[in-house]
Amino acid sequence: MVVHNSILRRSCFLFLTVLSPAAAAHSFGVVYTLPVPIELYLYGAGAALALSFLVIALFARAQPALHSAEIDLSAHFSSLGRPSRWTVFVGRGLALGALLLCIVSGFIGTAQSYANINMTLFWIVFGLGFVWWVAVLGDVYATINPWRTIVDLLCTIKNRIFGSSSALMREPQRMGYWPALLLYIVFIWFELFGLSRPPVLSQWLLGYTLLNIAGACLTGRRYWFRYGEFFAVMMALYGRLSMIRLQGTLALRTPMLAAGDNRDAAPVGLMLFILFMLSSTAFDGLHETVWWRSIYWSDLLPLWSEVSGRQGVQLFPLLMKWQQQWNVFWLALSPLLYFGVYLLFIALSRSFATSDKPLLYIAGRFAYSLLPIALVYHVSHYFTLIYTQGVKITALASDPFGWGWNLFGTATWYRGSRVPDIEFVWHAQVGLIVIGHVISVYLAHRQALILFQDHRRAVLSQIPMLVLMVGFTTAGLWILSLPLQPAS
Repeated sequence: MVVHNSILRRSCFLFLTVLSPAAAAHSFGVVYTLPVPIELYLYGAGAALALSFLVIALFARAQPALHSAEIDLSAHFSSLGRPSRWTVFVGRGLALGALLLCIVSGFIGTAQSYANINMTLFWIVFGLGFVWWVAVLGDVYATINPWRTIVDLLCTIKNRIFGSSSALMREPQRMGYWPALLLYIVFIWFELFGLSRPPVLSQWLLGYTLLNIAGACLTGRRYWFRYGEFFAVMMALYGRLSMIRLQGTLALRTPMLAAGDNRDAAPVGLMLFILFMLSSTAFDGLHETVWWRSIYWSDLLPLWSEVSGRQGVQLFPLLMKWQQQWNVFWLALSPLLYFGVYLLFIALSRSFATSDKPLLYIAGRFAYSLLPIALVYHVSHYFTLIYTQGVKITALASDPFGWGWNLFGTATWYRGSRVPDIEFVWHAQVGLIVIGHVISVYLAHRQALILFQDHRRAVLSQIPMLVLMVGFTTAGLWILSLPLQPAS
């Protein structure tokens, strides 16, 4: 990785990082030289977005109708309605069983992370891979949520204790999505800095289970599992991008299109949640890069040495203790930085469209158009991890506790290392990033037509948004490419 020594260049790079949710550094263990200079990728991606904007502006003129792209399958096939009780029962049972297995295996199984099923099952299969299923099949998590199942079972034992009418807190809806955002930040902190091992993960899952029970008791089940439980909020957002809608009757729709058909504005808490979906992925890749660490140890060390009057060697033990707090500070601040940049461009869009609507209202209407970007960066950032470690769940299923079992005869499957083709991964990432941003440009334009109800004003409002998308794309690809370039 190229390490820049100029503070000015670092400052510019930090600004680009704020613009980019793609600061997802991937370490392949080998040096990969890009087939063409990175500048050509950046110019090509920016040109693709600009061209897509022109095409959309020319041909997308009519104000879209809500859910216009949906096909109600249950109207054509009577057998395709709501999932049967048996299907729901099996799905909820499997999800609850997986949660209990994660908790129990961490307490009684081996402490080796790669030999205990709970690390791969929770972090890789559920935490990373389940997003893919939701983005295709819809928000199935709302039906099989294991923590909701636990609360429902407790409710049958102690009737009405978790009912919305018996919630201990009056008007919990005033809290909005802030509990989910706070829990999301804590979750990412635990993922990155919590020294997660099988026993620690089990303790965290048990604590989170108790927290959900307490939250449902305090605010009511209906509120908590829609606004408070952060996995439910996150999966519902990704479910907006799916080609299948499961709520009510079964419907088929154009993938990702429904995310831009909203007539409601996301509240500030939900906007920050969406932006943290971007910034947390960025920080996940950024915080272990040479560039990020060199800021702390190379640029700030002389400053702190001058202020404190101590030599660098004397400051070293203290800075070692502060390093995690430094990272946690920027992790927690990241959604606010994204929010500031986002509001700046929304303000420009509002001015270009000569709209008198409130700034936060317009920002809330366009917030859902960022979801395709969040999805493609999630997929591109974590694809290699799922490819290399996720497939090993087949072996771990036969030996979940690391005791040498072979329950299903799969204990030896995918035991060896799986190294993806680096060139394929890089070009797949480039393609996903560009496609995701093009879709977001289109969704933002659809929302502009709905919001401003005039083609000319809608196109003018999207000029600042196009600049923002180009900034996201070019900065994202540049940062993503840095770990792949030879160090100099």
